[in-house]
Amino acid sequence: MPLFAALGTICGYPMSIIRKRNVYFKVSSSIEGHNQSRVKYDSLRVLEWDKLCDCVASFARTSLGRQATKAQLWSLDQTFQESLRLLQETNAAILMHNHGSFNLDLTSVDLALVKSAIKQARRGLPIDANAAMALVSLLQFIEALQLNLKAAIKEDSDWYKQFMPLSEKITQLVVNRSIIKLIQQVIDEDGTVKDSASSALKKARHQVRMLERKLHHLVENLIRNDTKEASLLEASTIDGRWCIRSGTDQMTSFKGLLLSSGSGLGSIIEPLAAVPLNDELQQARALVDKAEADVLLMVTEKIQMDLDDIEKILRSAIQLDIIYARATYSHSFGGTYPNIYLPEDINGTLMAESYRSKDKTLQASNTNKEWILYLRKAYHPLLLQQHRQKLHMARKDVRNATAEIRRRKLQGENMAVKGEADIDLSSLEMQVRALEEAPPVPTDFFIAQKTRVLVITGPNTGGKTICLKTVGLAAIMAKSGLHVLSSESAKIPWFDSVFADIGDEQSLSQSLSTFSGRLKQISEIRSQSTSQSLVLLDEVGAGTNPLEGAALGMSLLESFAKTGALLTIATTHHGELKTLKYSNDTFENACMEFDEENLKPTYKILWGVPGRSNAINIAERLGVPSIVVDNARELYGPASAEIDEVIIDMETFKQSFQELIHESRHYLMLSRSLHEKLLLTRRKLKDLGTDQRYKMMQVLSEAAAVARSTLHKRVQQLRTSTMKQSQLSKASKHTLPSNYKHATSVETKQRSTNVGSSSIQVIKQPQSEKITGLPKVGDMVHVSSLGKRAMVLRVDTYKEEIVVQAGNMKLKLKLIDVQT
Repeated sequence: MPLFAALGTICGYPMSIIRKRNVYFKVSSSIEGHNQSRVKYDSLRVLEWDKLCDCVASFARTSLGRQATKAQLWSLDQTFQESLRLLQETNAAILMHNHGSFNLDLTSVDLALVKSAIKQARRGLPIDANAAMALVSLLQFIEALQLNLKAAIKEDSDWYKQFMPLSEKITQLVVNRSIIKLIQQVIDEDGTVKDSASSALKKARHQVRMLERKLHHLVENLIRNDTKEASLLEASTIDGRWCIRSGTDQMTSFKGLLLSSGSGLGSIIEPLAAVPLNDELQQARALVDKAEADVLLMVTEKIQMDLDDIEKILRSAIQLDIIYARATYSHSFGGTYPNIYLPEDINGTLMAESYRSKDKTLQASNTNKEWILYLRKAYHPLLLQQHRQKLHMARKDVRNATAEIRRRKLQGENMAVKGEADIDLSSLEMQVRALEEAPPVPTDFFIAQKTRVLVITGPNTGGKTICLKTVGLAAIMAKSGLHVLSSESAKIPWFDSVFADIGDEQSLSQSLSTFSGRLKQISEIRSQSTSQSLVLLDEVGAGTNPLEGAALGMSLLESFAKTGALLTIATTHHGELKTLKYSNDTFENACMEFDEENLKPTYKILWGVPGRSNAINIAERLGVPSIVVDNARELYGPASAEIDEVIIDMETFKQSFQELIHESRHYLMLSRSLHEKLLLTRRKLKDLGTDQRYKMMQVLSEAAAVARSTLHKRVQQLRTSTMKQSQLSKASKHTLPSNYKHATSVETKQRSTNVGSSSIQVIKQPQSEKITGLPKVGDMVHVSSLGKRAMVLRVDTYKEEIVVQAGNMKLKLKLIDVQT
C-alpha cells in the first residue's frame, strides 16, 4: 500500500481516492503519460527548442500572433499531412513576399482589441470605439489582401495555385463592407464618436461646450476680482467640476465649497456661483455618455449580425500572422524548403510539394535518393542567430563611435579625447572584421538509407554536441513548417518524436547521480521511441568505468539498431563503439576533423572514418616532457598505434576524396552554368534573327508602299497629261475648218493674190507640229510628261503607240506624247 500511496502523491491523488476500486490503473496511466511528456519536454529543452520558438515568434506582428506562434511551434502534434500543409503555407507566404504586391504585415492591426470587441458583442454590450476602429483596420487589411490576390490572379491565373493554401484561405473570408462604412460614419480615426453620429449626441456636446465656456468665464472673473490673491489662484477641474486652486491656505474673497486643503499644498474651492453650472455640466456629460453608448450599441447590433464571419476573420488573421512569422524567419535566415517523407516510404521517397520547377525537383530527388537524411551545409539556428546579433551590435557600435568622433571634431574638443575615441573605433572595427571572417561553420549530414545508428567520435569541444543539436532542430523545424537553414533543399524523414539526452542531467530531486540520471533518461527514451523516432545520445556510456561504459553503450546502440528508433545518432569517446560498423551493416562511423597543425577543431565531419585519439600527439606539441610522452605511447601499445596509422591513412584518403568530390561538383556547376548560358545565348540569337527579319520585312513593306504610291501618282499624272493632249488634238481638228472658212470669207473681200498665200499659211501651221516619221527601236525620244529623254523599246504602227524606257521605268505612250 505505501507504493500506491507514493504513486498517488506523485500524481496528486489523495489517499481516499487511491484506496477506491480501479484507481490503480488510472494512476499508472497518469504516471505513464506524465513520464512520456516529461521525456519529450526534457528533449526539447536540451535542444533549446524553446529559444528557437521565441526567436521565430518575435517575427510575428501582433501579441496574439506571437502567443499563437509559440503555442503552435511548441505543440509538435502535427501529422505528416499537417506538416506538409504548414510548409506549403510558409512557402506561399515567401512567394507572396517576393511577388511584391502583398502585405502580410499586421503591425497596423490591434487583434487584441478586435478580440475584446467580439467578446463585448457576444455579451450584448456596447463595444469600445477604439475596438471598433481596430475592427475596421482588420477588415480593410483582409479586403486589400483579397483585392491584391485577385489582381495577381488576373495577371496570371497560375498564381492561385502557387499561393495555395493561402489563396484559398484568403478568398474564403467574407468582409461586410457595410460594417466598415457604418463605423467610419460614426467614429473618428482617433477613436472618438463623431458629433454627426446622432442628433442627441450633437445637442448634448453643444450644451457641454456652452456650459464649459460659461464656467471658464465665471472662474476667470472671480480670480481677476480677487486682487489680493489673484497671482496665486488658477482655474482647475476636479472630477469634471470647475474649481479654483489656491497656492496658500488663506481665505479668499469669494464664497465656495472647500474640496481639499492643508499639507502645505494650498486649497481647492468650488465657488458657490459655479455649483449650479457644474451640476448642469455633469448632467450634460451624462447625456453625452448615454448618446455615445447608444451609437456604439447600434454599431454593436450591426456587428452581431456578422459575428461568426468576423470571428473567422480574426482566427484567420492570427493564422496569417503565424505564417508570416515562420516565413519571415525562414527568409531572413536564408532557409531552404525541406523535402519531408514518411519513413514507411523510405524506398520511394514521398517528396513534399515545393512549388519549384519540375527539372529542379527531379534533380533534387535524384541527388538525394540514396540518403535517409541529407543536410548540406546546415547551420545551427541559434548559433547563426547569435552571430548575427553580435555582428549587428558590433556594427552599431562602430556607427555610434563614428558619429561621436564626428561630433567631437565639430565641437573642437581636445586631441586627447579624440585620440581615445580613435583607438576605440579601431578596436571596434577589428571586432567587426573578426566576426565577419569567422561565421558559424556549417555541417554536412549524409546518412545512407541502410544506416540506423551513426556513431560520431572526436575530441572535446570538437563540435559533436552542436552537430547533434543541428540535426535535431532541423528535423523539428521541418515538421513545424519552418525552412531548414541549409545551402540545399534538405531531405528529412518525418519523425513523430525527437528524443535527446545531452549534457549533465543529474537529478537531485530523485537522488540520482549523473550516470544514473542519464541512464534513466536513455531507458525511458528506449521505451517510448518508435520506428518513426529520432534519438540523439551525447557521450553514450560516459560517467562510469570505461570498460563497463563501453559495453553498456554498445549494448544500448545495438538495441536501438535492432528494435528501436528509425535513426539514432550517438557521440562517444569509447573506441570500442567504432568497431560496431564492421559487424553490423546498420552502423556507420563519422568523426570530427581536428587540425593537428594548429591544435584546434575544424568542426567538420569526416564520413565513414572512425575518429582516432589525438591526446598523446597534442601533449607532445604542447611541450609535455618526452619521457612522459614516450611512456604513454608504450602503454598505449603498438597495435593501437598501428590502428591510428591506418585511421590517419583513411582520413587522408577521405579528405582527398572529398576534395575531388568538391572539385567535380564545382566543374559540374560550371558546366551547368555554361550550358544554361549557351541555351540563353542561342535563344537570344534566335530572337535577334526573328527581330531582324521582322524589321527587314517592315522596311521592305514601307519601301514597297512608297514605291506604289509614287508609281500611282506618276500614272495619274501621265493619264491627266494624255487626256489634256488628246483634248487639245481634238480641239485643233475642229478649229481647223472654221478657221479655214473664216479665212476664205475674209480673203474674198481682198485681192485674189492675197487669198492663195493666206490660205496656204493657215493650212501649213498645224502640220508643222506633227512627227515627220515613226521612231525606230533604239532611238531616243523626248517624253514631255516626264521632262526627260527615253529609249524606244517597241513601236506599234497600227495603234500609233510606242514603249519607251526612262531609267528603271517602262512606259507605253502615244506617238503624239513624244517628240523626236
